[in-house]
This record gives sequence, structure tokens and C-alpha cells, in this order.
Amino acid sequence: MKIIIGGIGQVGWQIARHLSGERNDVTVIDNNAELVRRATEALDVQGVTGFASHPDVLDRAGARDADLIIAVTHSDEVNMVTCQVAHSVFKVPRKIARLRSPAYLDAIYSDLYRTDHLPIDVVISPEREVAQAALARLRAPQTFEAEDFLDGRVRLLGLVLDDDSPALNTPLRQLNELFSSLRAIVVGVRRDERLFVPEAGDQLFEGDQIYVFTDRDDVERTMEIFGKQTTRPDRVIIIGGGNVGLAVASKLETGRDRVRVKMIERNRDRAELAADSLERTIVLHGDGLSLELLEEASIRHADAVMTLTDDDKVNILAAVRAKQAGAKLVVSLVNDPTLVSLMGPLDIDAYINPRSITVSTILRHVRHGRVRDIYSIGDAEAEVIEAQVLPTSSMSGRTIRDIDLPEGALIGSVLKGDRVIKPMPDTRIDEGDIVCIFALSEDVPEVERLLQVAIDFF
Repeated sequence: MKIIIGGIGQVGWQIARHLSGERNDVTVIDNNAELVRRATEALDVQGVTGFASHPDVLDRAGARDADLIIAVTHSDEVNMVTCQVAHSVFKVPRKIARLRSPAYLDAIYSDLYRTDHLPIDVVISPEREVAQAALARLRAPQTFEAEDFLDGRVRLLGLVLDDDSPALNTPLRQLNELFSSLRAIVVGVRRDERLFVPEAGDQLFEGDQIYVFTDRDDVERTMEIFGKQTTRPDRVIIIGGGNVGLAVASKLETGRDRVRVKMIERNRDRAELAADSLERTIVLHGDGLSLELLEEASIRHADAVMTLTDDDKVNILAAVRAKQAGAKLVVSLVNDPTLVSLMGPLDIDAYINPRSITVSTILRHVRHGRVRDIYSIGDAEAEVIEAQVLPTSSMSGRTIRDIDLPEGALIGSVLKGDRVIKPMPDTRIDEGDIVCIFALSEDVPEVERLLQVAIDFF
């Protein structure tokens, strides 16, 4: 498939990396010649320097025979015009655009993007996606990762094991025997900054970051087994009143749990806008790093603090300050993946990676076919693929022990009809079953070959 990516920032780079690795014909466009050069040298892609919205630039990128264009520049307007030109001039059949401005996003519901006036097939809103991820963290406190699969019936949890975790120094095989009725399976372990798929004889140690698939009804029990609290926060402080913070506060104050929210925003105009937009949230104008202001916000009584500004370093420092001031749980928004290793040493309970979330969302729309969902783990280190088993798949009709899965892949959950099943070695995978597979990035192509869905995009 021929794909054009407009914008080679962090998101564009990862999308290009994923799609070029799957033997697609990928061309990247950016007005920064140095970024284009780096991309063409590091990735199996072609590059064009210029504005993605200019017809001559799109023409040089091969838009006349492109199957898909993904517009992820830093400008909403450039992304929209890029899709318009791709449609009107080059008849590109499928167009995806990243938009940030709430003014544009609100217009989605008026069908603006569903007409020939501005033809965009899929609109991606990083802020709204990140807001949903932030809310998911609050639904599963003490997790650094939380994502739903199988229409919300199964959840992937990321947990850091503390020294008091009951699961320490116990082989995974023995854990399965001790908790045989628990519908949960450890599919990934990050230890010493290395992510791997565990085997049955592997043990878990203090400081391990683990990824666990668990049935929705077993989430609380799974958390307890791995030494985590399951209480949901009643009082939340949000530091940062930008689009993400505003979206999270709005969802919290209108949710069923009626969470009490306070927001701290440094910019006066932004603070006034937040105060006007929110009904029950108390908005404080000031610096989220100020201990005096945190105490005014009753930090010691807060169940959770979320640092959601657009500056990674401010988010990390604010989270550390909040934890030292008495916050029970801190969640930080971190764009730079190289900073993630600081979360543990700085006692930050959970983080949200907007880039990973946006990449996962875009790939979910690109890989349509029998792939129902896809989620990127860490700095594109692994993926979770939710897909339906085809009759031609080599998995169909075989037990899990007989399926030749690569070493870096593990089936985390199986949906048979309307029943969610914990996968065991003797579990038979049949045509029509839906499987959730955790796979390291280098093994994703082999997993897709087994599923026989790698080229089934639209």
C-alpha cells in the first residue's frame, strides 16, 4: 500500500516506522529538510521537503497513486488543507488528520468533515485521546498503563511491583496454580529497561513493570494479588488547564462518581476560560509548583494529583512536589519517552504518553480489516493486537501449545462467542475467535502473518 505521511515529528516518525516496517511504500513530507534526511536514513521511507498542503509537494510525494494520506503536522490548518488537496486534486481515497483545536473538533458533530467541503475520513484528537487515557488511570489507580480490549470486557494493566507485593519471587506457573480461578495472565515484563515476554518458569521481582491482561470483573482481585490498592479517588487536583486538563475536569465533574475536582493553572486567561467552562470545578490561578498554593488546594486530602501541562519537566517536578506535599497518587503527562525511566526513582505512580496513544489510535484506523484494535506499548517497544481469527489462519483449529508463536509474543485473552476465556496451553483457537496478542515490535510482522491480516487494511 502506498502511504503519504505529512509531518515527521514524534508521531509522524513512529507511524512511518511502523508502516514502513510492514513493507508499505511510505513517503514522508516535512518542511524541515534535516528531519526528512534523518527519516530517510533511519527508516525505509522516501522523503520530500516542503509543505504537505502544497499540491506540487504532494505530487512529488506520489499523491496521484497514493492509497492513504496521514496529516500529522503541528498545524491543524495545514492538516485540513492537506486532506482537502489530496481529495480534490489527487483523489486520494482515504485521509486521516490530527486536529487539536476544540473549535474544529466541535464542528465534527455538525458533519463538517463528512462532506465534500472538507473531506477527512478520520479525525484524531490527541488531547481527547489523552484525556480518556487519564480517566482510565483513575479508574484503575496504581497502574501506569490501563487500556480496554474486547469491547471493554478485558483490561490491560501496567503495574510496578513494590517490595510488599505477594507475587514476588514466585514462578508464574505457580501463580496460575495458586489463583486458578483468576482470569488474568502476565504477558510482558520490563526489567532493567528491557521489555520481554515471560515464560511459565520466570519469577517476578521488586521493581518489575508488568503488563497483565485481566477480565473486567477480576480487575480488583488482580490488583490486590499484585499488591495494589483498588479504591477510586474522590478528590482530584489537576495541574494544567489546557485542552487535556479541561477535558479531564469536564469528564470528572459530570461522571457518575461525582469526583470533586480542583484545578491549578498558571496562565490567567486560561484559568478564567477554565472557570467559565467548568461548573463544579474550583479553578485556582497560580503556579502548580508552589507549595503554598498546593496547600491552599488541600493537597494532603487529595486522593490523586494529575499534572497535565504541555511541559514534561513541569509535569514531573509538579508531580514530585505534590507527592512530597502529601498526595496519595500522582499521574504525570510525559511526551519524551527518555524521561519515563525517571518515574520510578522519583516516586511518580503513573504516567501518560500522548505520542504512544496517538500512534495507537492512528494505527487502529489504518489497520482496519480483521484487526479490531491495536495499542502501542512504551516507546513502540511492543504492540497489543486484537484480531479475529480467519479460516485461513494457521492458528485456526489448533491449541495454543501447537501454535508456532514467536518467542516475543503471547496470547493474553480469547473471546469465544460471548465468553472471555483465559488462554491456557490446551485452549483451542477456532475460526471466528477474537484473540488479544501481546507482541514485541520485532515479532509483530510474524504475528500478523500467523493471523493472515497484515495486508487487509480497508
